[in-house]
Amino acid sequence: MRITLMRSWTFAVLALGLGLYSTPAFADAAANYKAKCAMCHGADGKGDTPAGKKMGVHDFAAPEVQKASDADLIAITTKGKNKMPAYNGKLSDADIKDLIGYIRQLAKGK
Repeated sequence: MRITLMRSWTFAVLALGLGLYSTPAFADAAANYKAKCAMCHGADGKGDTPAGKKMGVHDFAAPEVQKASDADLIAITTKGKNKMPAYNGKLSDADIKDLIGYIRQLAKGK
């Protein structure tokens, strides 16, 4: 009984996790990331690209990025910072919020 219950919980957690990755918002965020961010930040968010190295972009898994609040990262994405361009008017507020969620997942290696 206990093993069956544990398997049920495991299945439910996996199904929920897979469901998050298949939502339209996640798909849109991934597409926006690929179109707007990956050139500098890299497909994995590590910033290990020629443009990223030249501009000194941060690895999303770096402590200084991880300790930043979502509001801080939204502000940086919206207004730009240093060599990073502003995306205000290029992406909607909802797109930017979803993009921050997406880069948080990249930082976790998912």
